[in-house]
Amino acid sequence: MQASERTCTDCGGTSFVEAMDFINLRPVNQKMSLGSERVYTICLDCGEVVSIKVKNPEKLKK
Repeated sequence: MQASERTCTDCGGTSFVEAMDFINLRPVNQKMSLGSERVYTICLDCGEVVSIKVKNPEKLKK
């Protein structure tokens, strides 16, 4: 689904922004791994997080 077709399931809004965390997601058993950032898609009308993706999933492989 393209961003222009997306609708918030909470409020019906159609304006979204992508944002990232400062803390990387990493495998539990790899404490020294750099991991990968999470990318959140957030509804600008109500603040609902409609999607969470890992930016570089290959960094989570063993």
